[in-house]
Amino acid sequence: MEKRKRGGLAGGMLLILFGGFFLLWQLRPELLESVLGSWFDWPVIIIGAGFLFLLAAVLGQVGGLAIPGCIISGIGFILAWQNATGNWGSWAYIWALIPGLVGLGLVIGSVLGKNNPGSRRVGAIMFVISLAVTSFFASMFTYHLAYDFVWPVVLIILGIFLLAKALFKKE
Repeated sequence: MEKRKRGGLAGGMLLILFGGFFLLWQLRPELLESVLGSWFDWPVIIIGAGFLFLLAAVLGQVGGLAIPGCIISGIGFILAWQNATGNWGSWAYIWALIPGLVGLGLVIGSVLGKNNPGSRRVGAIMFVISLAVTSFFASMFTYHLAYDFVWPVVLIILGIFLLAKALFKKE
């Protein structure tokens, strides 16, 4: 199937799934709450929207949809965690995960779309750097243990980076 047709199919599936979810939510909200239980809260809608993009990326083999899917669902998970813990001040450092979500989307998209491995490498680097920056800021803002906490985490993240670099290296 040609790429343009797959994109149209994926977009159509997304609209149908979004519309079906919101129609069900309007007509039978108690059904969604009974299926999802007490976990059904507003961040779940954002997570679900991201998963719909990821589902469309996988089913339509359109790797580009993995990037917004990772961003939207990742932000949904961040918001769900903040909503559950009440730690809204974590936006001071947790914003640094968003470029990592873009990198994760690039990696998934390059695998699905059979794109060049360069985007896979760039995505992995973005993800690792994002984790390092987030860990550094988290230690500065929440634990106040800049030296005791950051250096072991930096070493772990550098080790992950070197492993990823070795795995994605062309021979």
